[in-house]
Amino acid sequence: MERLLQVFKALGDETRLRIVNLLLECGELCVCDLERVLAMPQSRISRHLSYLKLCGLLRDRREGTWVLYSIAGPGPGEGGAVLRSLRGILAQSPQLTADVQALETVTAAGRCTTFGQIYPARKMKAPRRFQKLTPVKAQG
Repeated sequence: MERLLQVFKALGDETRLRIVNLLLECGELCVCDLERVLAMPQSRISRHLSYLKLCGLLRDRREGTWVLYSIAGPGPGEGGAVLRSLRGILAQSPQLTADVQALETVTAAGRCTTFGQIYPARKMKAPRRFQKLTPVKAQG
């Protein structure tokens, strides 16, 4: 029961809920892209990411000098199941929908570090919805 209360407490903050929604929709993102979309300083975003990670809702992985955050995979805790069940409800929020659209705009403008720099440099494919938005860099 304590674990479930911790999960809901983590989701009770607007900024953390916005971060979780972006990661549910996009797969994974670096802090700088969350900064751009949420218009908040890196220190504030990082603090919320740390809290979500501590609660077992997020995981991180290093790609060169970047750290990418994503929703923690299915595991023994209730957190992942709670997040997946909330996905449809989150999609109905105008603010959360606007956040995803803002990320799409940032990506289309070539200012998304995750899908514009990290993924191409590592020869990784962006999620389908962002592949068509990522500008192709001129060769040569």
